[in-house]
Amino acid sequence: MPDKKMLLIVNPTSGQKKILPQLPTVFKILSAGEHDLYLKFTSARGDATEYVRTLGADFDTVVCAGGDGTLNECVTGLMALPPDRRPKIGYIPCGSTNDFAASLKLPTEILAAAERIAAGNSKRLDVGAFGDRYFTYTASFGAFTESSYNTPQSLKNVLGHLAYILDGIKSITSIRYTELSVSSDGDTLSGKYIFGGICNSTSMGGVMKLKGDQVDFSDGLFELLLIRYPRSAAELARIIQAVTTCTFDGDLVSFRHCREAQFTMKEPTPWTIDGEFGGRVEEICVKNLPGAMDMIL
Repeated sequence: MPDKKMLLIVNPTSGQKKILPQLPTVFKILSAGEHDLYLKFTSARGDATEYVRTLGADFDTVVCAGGDGTLNECVTGLMALPPDRRPKIGYIPCGSTNDFAASLKLPTEILAAAERIAAGNSKRLDVGAFGDRYFTYTASFGAFTESSYNTPQSLKNVLGHLAYILDGIKSITSIRYTELSVSSDGDTLSGKYIFGGICNSTSMGGVMKLKGDQVDFSDGLFELLLIRYPRSAAELARIIQAVTTCTFDGDLVSFRHCREAQFTMKEPTPWTIDGEFGGRVEEICVKNLPGAMDMIL
């Protein structure tokens, strides 16, 4: 008889609802090993957080089947538990973009992801604290970030990642800037910026991409990227070149690793956290929580 327990949390509406026809096979794969398997469906925002917060300590593993937003909810519930009571986390990516899974090179095919989770090999990864909220891979503001949470779910289902790009193009001729200062590990930058992000991923909300060798998911450090407001067409061209090649000059595009960053914005600024609206803030401290989750990879 299995001597361990696994909780499978399923968001049935993620992506194109592709998890539903494969769920019986997923259940069979996950229950074939050493775990008793229990199933919970989400029906509203916050359900996954509540399931993990109230039930997670009684399980050895919690598996999230959904998009990056559902995974964020699971990790938020995880962080409400004492460190020694936190279960392992498994992820079956079923969303429209699955940036976090792509960064970790996790299988995006549902049954392959279930097979990997059944194998049970895990690694401790860092988690981000955005004030009193948490994120698994990115928090960002500025140009294009609003598109990830303003795009209708129906459009995401049909177009997937392309939906974010198409929605962002609408505002490319009127990019706004944000005046701010940010202090990170004893260094301070200030000025007008059109984009800023702090991440533990090779993708910042599907907007910015980093190279694999620029990111370590368990080093206790974030990657901080800031793009200044271009004052001329020539500066804009330099920014496009820097972003395309991931070669950052420190003048128009600043990139660094940090344990913590304190942002002070001139006015309330909308942020996105793991692809979802994170609220408008004027001051926020973002911290790296080293090795806070044990994730099956």
